[in-house]
Amino acid sequence: MGGFESLGRMLLLLGVILVLLGGLLLLVGKVPFLGRLPGDIVIERKNFTFYFPLATSILISIVLTLLFSFFGRR
Repeated sequence: MGGFESLGRMLLLLGVILVLLGGLLLLVGKVPFLGRLPGDIVIERKNFTFYFPLATSILISIVLTLLFSFFGRR
């Protein structure tokens, strides 16, 4: 029965992570500067728009790296 206990805990943890990620995605849309940073590439043509959030991706990567390194230490 130990296998089912660990599977249940893992599924609960996955559910909590998904709920937190969903809430974070809802809040990210309300941050005014995110996605419009000076390093983001936007090409607009008549019938075509290309958007590559380079600076936003780098910023998110740095923040996540700092969070994981801070909370990942044991």
